[in-house]
Amino acid sequence: MFKRMAPLAALLLASACTSGADEPVATTNGFVRVDQVGYGTTEEKHAYLMNGGGASAFRVVEESGRTVFAGTAGTSAGSWNSGFPSVRVLDISQVRTPGTYRILADGAAPSPVFRVDSATALFSPQVVANARFFEAQRDGSDVLPSTVDRKAAHLNDGRATVYEVPRYDEEGAELQDERLTPAGGPVDVAGGWFDAGDFLKFTHTTAYSLASLLLAQRDSRAGGAELAAEVRHGLAWLGKMWDETTDTLYAQVGVGAGNENVRTDHDVWRLPEADEAPGADPALAHRPVFRAAEPGASISPNLAGKVAAAFALAAQTNTGIEARQFLDQAARVYDLADREPGPLTTAYPPSFYPEASWQDDLEFAATELARSGEALGDPRAGRWARDAGHWATAYLASDVRGTLGVGDVSALAHTDLIKVIDKGSPATGITRDRLTDDLARQLDDGMARAARDPFRAGADQLEFDSVPHAFGLATTALLHRQATGQDTYAAFGTRQRNWTLGANAWGTSFVIGSSTVSPRCPEHQAANLTGKELTGAVVNGPNKAERFAELNRFPAMRQCVTGGFERFDGRGARFVDDVGAWQSVEPALDFTATALLTFALTSR
Repeated sequence: MFKRMAPLAALLLASACTSGADEPVATTNGFVRVDQVGYGTTEEKHAYLMNGGGASAFRVVEESGRTVFAGTAGTSAGSWNSGFPSVRVLDISQVRTPGTYRILADGAAPSPVFRVDSATALFSPQVVANARFFEAQRDGSDVLPSTVDRKAAHLNDGRATVYEVPRYDEEGAELQDERLTPAGGPVDVAGGWFDAGDFLKFTHTTAYSLASLLLAQRDSRAGGAELAAEVRHGLAWLGKMWDETTDTLYAQVGVGAGNENVRTDHDVWRLPEADEAPGADPALAHRPVFRAAEPGASISPNLAGKVAAAFALAAQTNTGIEARQFLDQAARVYDLADREPGPLTTAYPPSFYPEASWQDDLEFAATELARSGEALGDPRAGRWARDAGHWATAYLASDVRGTLGVGDVSALAHTDLIKVIDKGSPATGITRDRLTDDLARQLDDGMARAARDPFRAGADQLEFDSVPHAFGLATTALLHRQATGQDTYAAFGTRQRNWTLGANAWGTSFVIGSSTVSPRCPEHQAANLTGKELTGAVVNGPNKAERFAELNRFPAMRQCVTGGFERFDGRGARFVDDVGAWQSVEPALDFTATALLTFALTSR
């Protein structure tokens, strides 16, 4: 809301929010959806009018109430639901003067406030906010109480027992072993970040997230001290999960799916420090650690590739002895990657993070090794460059090509491999055109879906992870421009960012604390029990309506729900802002890391 009560602001108080608990659903027939963080001064700018159809004039007004632009809504982009049979585009690209605005459209509630400003002014603060979510996810002794009012937790992870890899049923829902079987230890796996709203720690998602943060740090000036601190924190833990003395990579701390004999992280709602308080459940006080493979054995290539890429990127952002140490760690993990893998390792159970592709991960690792090796004068740089070309070729020939996210890092790999090619490194066996064509393929897939969606969303809103997939498409559009110098997908990428930040059917940003309307009730134990806002966290977003038949409920959970979104469910998709709705409002590391990279590359 505006800081001072201008005449227009006083008028708008009656309608306040455009969705959620405060929404005037009984009297308003139309709603304007905007990117509530804002629009860059020179980029294309689109908002959306949801109503019953018919011609609609609109105005863009500044804080004083002065009209700066007037227009007429475009033709209908399609129907959203029976209550809103028309969604029409409002093109406000001509508004370029930095300032704070609203849109007033005939028969509609005033839009939320949005800004027009430079990309740096708008999105650099978002990178810092995303980094604060990583602060909130810290485990171990180095917890920042100011973030979510927590204390140090899981110090027993410093002397954790290693267990045999657990066996699960085909659906990954139930542990088949009667009990977990000790296999070694103790090992120090204290610290790191919690993966999501629970307190599990996964090498898989941490490595992807850390690589994204390192790319943001390397390629932009956004994030500052907050981002740098989280990179150091993540690297310290990833270094513990790789034991170079025994060539062992540990994949996970804690277990989330058990049976009547094995109590798990998901069986109780509590603050993390409660796990080691007097009288705590021993199963939670002493958490199991699982290996990715036996010492010295081949490691699942998707996991080895992500870890090696993160270490190699750390070699690029450090200097001297530290850079060399990170490079050597990356090289050894990469060497242990299984070149003929069976089922891929992500988490235990695998259903937590299903993944099909792995050649992209090895391309990513080899590419970053080549770049680091070249910078440090390592004689292996040429071999790594050739490897990168080999794995890129193998990925392009595979039938599991996707788009950017924790399950497919090809866009990151392709973009940096193009830089290796452009620098004149030894023949990689692949051309930059083949790589840019695949970046375009990923974006074309998103554009084909967006063409069928009234809000031009390129992600599937009936599947999990629609929001991080949208951020992945936005990032890929930025990477394509970086690789080609062309703005072919600039408008598409901007619309994906717009959709995640409020230009969607529900009128909410999916980044907590970023705007007037954002999730208030995330499924996150620490935020729920402390009552603190989880600033910068990115949630899953809309999902298939049928998946909300059963929500999580625990006796200790503080009940929290934001009503009013039901009116905007449509085309089989729902968004539920309820602390038990993990299907839509559970935040996660990889979600937030992908968004952080989008914001960093936008503001560079």
